[in-house]
Amino acid sequence: MKLVAIVGSIREDSFNLKLAKHLQTRYAEKFELEILDLKPIPMYNQDIELDAPQEVLDFKAKVKAADAVLWITPEYNSTIPGVLGNAIDWMSRVDKVMTGKPSMIMGASMGAMGTVKAQMHLRDILFASGLNSPLLPMNEVYVGAAHTKFNDNGELTDQATVEFIDTVIANFQEWMKNYL
Repeated sequence: MKLVAIVGSIREDSFNLKLAKHLQTRYAEKFELEILDLKPIPMYNQDIELDAPQEVLDFKAKVKAADAVLWITPEYNSTIPGVLGNAIDWMSRVDKVMTGKPSMIMGASMGAMGTVKAQMHLRDILFASGLNSPLLPMNEVYVGAAHTKFNDNGELTDQATVEFIDTVIANFQEWMKNYL
């Protein structure tokens, strides 16, 4: 199974990027996971959507080629970050590479609630007509107090969180059998 991770933070020391790298390493035997970089994607502009920049075309091609998308998002001002919304805008236009593509959402933050509000908004967005992405139900991953769960090397060390994510990943793999 080939997956892409879209991390809603472009910060070098992002807990969400650390979470994506944890998934990439821990489940390398179960699936191939490519972490996509949102930094090179320019702001969405309808004036150029039919002749999109190469960075956008490459990004959309990777999403289209994947069996599913793992969304890993922080929460900014009780919603998704602008960089993530921008990537979604590009994906929801012209060839609409997310239509029918299965998704799963996770997020990490220093707050106790993890990324609950951002994930709720992202769920609504993924059901929009330009995206229409089936979403793994009832397997929310909110990594709260993330600064206490990763070590200085960026490794997820909180055993309860690791075991919970193991369960969610197993559920995701079972659910994906409907789409492969």
